[in-house]
Amino acid sequence: MYMGETNAEPFELIEKLNEIGIALSSEKNTPKLLEMILKGAKTILNADGGTLYLATEDKRYLQFEIIINDSLGIMMGAKLGEPIPLDPLPLYDEFDKPNNTMVAAHAALYKKTINIPDAYIAEGFDFAGTRAFDTRMGYRSQSFLTLPMLNHENELIGVLQLINAKGAKDGSIIEFSKVSQRIGESLASQAAIALTNNKLIGQFRELFESFINLISEAIDKKSPYNGAHCRRVPTLTMMIADAACQADFGIFKDFELDEEERYELKIAGLLHDCGKVTTPVHVIDKATKLETIFDRIHLINTRFEVLKRDAEITFLNQKIAAIESSNLSIISELEDAFQQKIAQYSSDQDFLRICNIGGEFMRDEYKERLQIIATYRWIDPQGVETNFLTEDEVYNLNISRGTLTAEEREIINNHIVVTIEMLEQLPYPRNLRRVPEYAGGHHERMDGKGYPKGLTRDQMSLPARMMGIADIFEALSAKDRPYKKGKNLTECLQILGKMKLNNHIDPDLFDLFVSEKVYLRYANEYLDPDQIDDVDENKIPGYTPPFAYFFET
Repeated sequence: MYMGETNAEPFELIEKLNEIGIALSSEKNTPKLLEMILKGAKTILNADGGTLYLATEDKRYLQFEIIINDSLGIMMGAKLGEPIPLDPLPLYDEFDKPNNTMVAAHAALYKKTINIPDAYIAEGFDFAGTRAFDTRMGYRSQSFLTLPMLNHENELIGVLQLINAKGAKDGSIIEFSKVSQRIGESLASQAAIALTNNKLIGQFRELFESFINLISEAIDKKSPYNGAHCRRVPTLTMMIADAACQADFGIFKDFELDEEERYELKIAGLLHDCGKVTTPVHVIDKATKLETIFDRIHLINTRFEVLKRDAEITFLNQKIAAIESSNLSIISELEDAFQQKIAQYSSDQDFLRICNIGGEFMRDEYKERLQIIATYRWIDPQGVETNFLTEDEVYNLNISRGTLTAEEREIINNHIVVTIEMLEQLPYPRNLRRVPEYAGGHHERMDGKGYPKGLTRDQMSLPARMMGIADIFEALSAKDRPYKKGKNLTECLQILGKMKLNNHIDPDLFDLFVSEKVYLRYANEYLDPDQIDDVDENKIPGYTPPFAYFFET
């Protein structure tokens, strides 16, 4: 359809303009948007070529973004083809004077449309470069329509320049008509609004992600271990999501995530532990059973030294009494008893050091021995004879798994409640509305025995279940925790396999995690070499290889 002459049907022009405007308003990818603007303008105004410039942030240059010329077969910039080997067009010279001789610069500086019927006879503008280009390429640049793109605040966004309007009947080069100019101005305005909206969306994302990073930094300053965890879990979650999108079997056959859904999941991963900003650091980073603000094992070591000192004093007093009473025969017996007591105290001291380290279980004989030591008597700094261990110390040293008491574990668990409460208060745009669900579900179990909501597998989305596996695997393999060493791959997968059998984690996602070797891709990036052992997948509890799915179908 010809748009360059004034006898074009106005209704057709308006329809085409509306069609392009709607398309521009829905495109969120900036390179594609730039391409749509220039191609749409060329089509609706029936131009042979065109250039789209964007103003730099300081508004001192016009940056070439796209150049198209149908006759010459040129398509450069954005995602169209070759990069543009041209320097930005200056809006001011070295003396800070406006660049009035370049038509695109003039349109940008004075924010007005310039319609030139023939560049070779136009006055006031320097087209020497255009002539040189034409000579080199065997082309004739004639009519120019140069349109500034201005946002809602009348600020310069860029310049849209069209070259050589073509006649409808014979394709001859003609000038851009007044109707074409008005249509072009309307399109340039819509393009500026679309670009501004994209920029605002980008700035919103940047602000939102900066806010998220701020939370991660706050957690990091409290606990470097948990700050790193907050950054690694989303990375592993996205690795699992990529594998799920690529899989073509089982529940993954029709699973896919578009760009916005991937961004939503990434944001949820970054925020999955944001509630830990309220968790006391001595609980988050509790490295030993007796640690609070400091490790109380040092107090117990001091008490042992007091017991040893008192035993030595008692022994020396007994020895002196034996000498004074000429009862020298019992001195050897006293020395043996003293050495046995010192050896017992040293053994008990080493035993409590071991008890203080979090492990997988606490044996009954250890608990019995702990109770015996607790009843030793000593004189405290106030001169009062009392039990060697306090009730709280005994309670902490009796922890069967890890280093946390039941109360401390409840405090840790409460971080997910706080996370959900925090996230549900935010006014999300439509494309982020599932962030609270994804972030808040990583401690749920497939059998409904998790927390905080006791959701079952059917009540959870697939992305939320992905984050559950990512959270556990990162915690198991992390080498920077103060309370444990990072496990190797075989140990991690053995534990995860048992969790699958116990309906703790999603069975299909676990099988995918193993079969697609997601664990290995993550390990190569984040684990120490000595953690990356040779995994025998056939020995992983509960693991079902993908080919089993094909036999089932």
